[in-house]
Amino acid sequence: MCIGIPMQVVESHGFVARCEGRGESADVNMLLVGPQEPGTWILNFLGSAREVLSADDASKINAALDALEAVMNGDEDVDIDAHFADLAERERATTH
Repeated sequence: MCIGIPMQVVESHGFVARCEGRGESADVNMLLVGPQEPGTWILNFLGSAREVLSADDASKINAALDALEAVMNGDEDVDIDAHFADLAERERATTH
């Protein structure tokens, strides 16, 4: 299974960008999204940017990955609704 990781462009060199995210730094192929300016968020799949993200979407994806990591580490006190607040709010709005 492949999980996309939000990363922020730190340096742009045409179709390769140095990006940072979730404590890692990597050179990312930008051919599918085009060259991006530093500060831009992208979704990285196996070394290739597949999508340009808003800062809000990057934050939501990181929250979901934090929840997944907590569950995988056996954290029984993880508040899933807090990590998926956008989905929890949507669920409450549609059930009322």
